[in-house]
Amino acid sequence: MQIRQLQVACDAVQDRLTLRVATQANEEFRVWITRRYLRELWPHLVAMLAGHLAARPQAVAEKPAASAAPQSSFDQPFKEDNPSFPLGSTPLLASEATLTASGDGLARLIFREGRERSFTLNLNSELMQALCAMLRKSAEQSGWALALDYAPSAAAESPTLPAEDQKPGLLH
Repeated sequence: MQIRQLQVACDAVQDRLTLRVATQANEEFRVWITRRYLRELWPHLVAMLAGHLAARPQAVAEKPAASAAPQSSFDQPFKEDNPSFPLGSTPLLASEATLTASGDGLARLIFREGRERSFTLNLNSELMQALCAMLRKSAEQSGWALALDYAPSAAAESPTLPAEDQKPGLLH
């Protein structure tokens, strides 16, 4: 799957972020991300950026990644080209994630909705950085008050939460 465009937007009514991924094949995948889910996922995204996806030697970095968009731009509106929705038009409500190194300079992020639907996103360093920047900006716009830092040591620490928000075990 070649990614044409990514978007993360705040859905104030649902109190969720909506991740939209458009492909070159005119398919669109949608994933809902809750505050709690993002809070739990963020340290793993930062660790992957600082670890496996960290800057590599120039010779390797010049090799184009298969899923890389030709030019990143945050000022272009999301293209609505009457896409098909392989997972349906209702966004997948992410409740589980798997983030693994996938080859040289690539990471695989799998969003799961319980035992129902799942969506796999293959990311190089540039796409991961863009995704993280969009998640941070959208979480800030939503007023979630999450400390989404890029420093791995700060990300590894548990954020301070109100007592009613601390529930061990499940993301949802």
